[in-house]
Amino acid sequence: MIAYLSGKFSYKNPAVVYVDVNGIGYEVNISLNTYAHIQHLEEGKLFTYLQIKEDAHTLYGFFDSLEKEMFILLISVSGVGAATARMMLSSMKPDEISNAILMKQTSILESVKGIGRKTAERLVLELKDKVSKISQTSTGNISGGNTFDTDALNALIALGISRPMAEQAIKKIKMTEPSINSLENLIKKALKAI
Repeated sequence: MIAYLSGKFSYKNPAVVYVDVNGIGYEVNISLNTYAHIQHLEEGKLFTYLQIKEDAHTLYGFFDSLEKEMFILLISVSGVGAATARMMLSSMKPDEISNAILMKQTSILESVKGIGRKTAERLVLELKDKVSKISQTSTGNISGGNTFDTDALNALIALGISRPMAEQAIKKIKMTEPSINSLENLIKKALKAI
């Protein structure tokens, strides 16, 4: 398995990049998410996943390990191939996919080309527990300086709610009701939002 490639980007477009590693050019399929990060770079490092089939060896590249982990989780679901997973990562960021799965928002997943209702439901069912284990890039959702939000988060975790789900619920309530100032009300509303 090729874990990552580090070298010059000799050619790139929104779907493919050629990575020159000591004179050997690797063709790497990428998402729009990754392209947005590397489009102005001359060289860099891409985390990779090598898919081996009877008729092809295809290399997929990711700007960060979180996107790679999400890709691997997505293709583990029956009915979701590498092309669909890449389409999902082009349409949404990994943490947005995680949040949609954790909050059981199948309509958000269905908005991605190639994802129907049954596939969206299967993604939620099969990945709900797995995505909560992935460290999210948005671990700063609950600001460290705000003890009100931190207390609510700690209370939800103590009640057995996973951290990402608790963070998402608090963020959702704070967006819909920014004037909320009672810790008890915030916790109750967050529990209802989960």
